[in-house]
Amino acid sequence: MIDSKLLMLLLPIAVIQIVLMATALTVLYRAKSVRWNKWVWVFIIVCLNIVGPILFFSLGRKEN
Repeated sequence: MIDSKLLMLLLPIAVIQIVLMATALTVLYRAKSVRWNKWVWVFIIVCLNIVGPILFFSLGRKEN
């Protein structure tokens, strides 16, 4: 069984990951243009967990 202390530690990290991923995917969907292909960013955002959305927000969006 999972220890309650471990659960209390992992739960906030999981929530942060889900919120970051959902926000990044929403911004990506609404973006008119991004660096590289949108499907590449979907793969990076989903597979790299917390790092993927941060990379998208810092490198993926094109400035107007």
